[in-house]
Amino acid sequence: PMYFFLLNLAVLDLGAISTTVPKSMANSLRDTRDISYAGCVLQVFFLVFLMSTEYFLLTTMSYDRYVAICRPLHYETLLGSRVCLHLAAAAWGCVFLYALLHTANTFSLPLCQGNAVEQYFCEIPQILKLSCSTFYLRELWLIVLSTCLYCVCFVFIVVSYVQIFRAVLRIPSQQGRHKAFATCLPHLAVVSLFLSTACFAYLRPSSISSPSLNLVVSVLYSVVPPAVNPLIYSLRNQELKASLSKWITGCFQKQ
Repeated sequence: PMYFFLLNLAVLDLGAISTTVPKSMANSLRDTRDISYAGCVLQVFFLVFLMSTEYFLLTTMSYDRYVAICRPLHYETLLGSRVCLHLAAAAWGCVFLYALLHTANTFSLPLCQGNAVEQYFCEIPQILKLSCSTFYLRELWLIVLSTCLYCVCFVFIVVSYVQIFRAVLRIPSQQGRHKAFATCLPHLAVVSLFLSTACFAYLRPSSISSPSLNLVVSVLYSVVPPAVNPLIYSLRNQELKASLSKWITGCFQKQ
């Protein structure tokens, strides 16, 4: 099941980084900041869809690690192939509808503060700044409800890892503890990277906001996690670690 979820995570990371980076690179090469209205709508939809699906998938993966460490004898029963398919399909399907509602709600607002987004891609907070309609409160309520849902997922992840660490510390052999930690630490690293960058992007005080800082923060949460996730999970592969170590050793020897 872990490799099935990793496949889904890889597809999400590829889609997330392809939503913003190619367009920004093309604009840099042409020395422009233009994007069509339809292109902006698609960027918002896919960014919300892919990033939210990844978060819910990471929550599901924390449950997978909990069952693998705390209830190993029930692993095949609780996380069979059909259950994994249902969990993944629920994450993709529910978040698709959520992203559709979010995008439709955002772009139904009249934009009367110009059409210049202070960002290298379209995102909901920047678009809301362009609206002078009171209807934006409707979108704010949707954001509040989304935040509550994300907090529930966060609490679920924290509780899962508290139970995991309690179970690991009760393992008598050091080798057993090391193996158990090795199976869950990559996932914990990915979750921490994803949540820390997203929280800093959206929850930081407005007093420390500036165009240059907004750009750096947006790169942190929209580009860095999808780019680093494959590296974090790949380092679990012994052959890849051996090849990487051999390549680094060869580079130092050439110098």
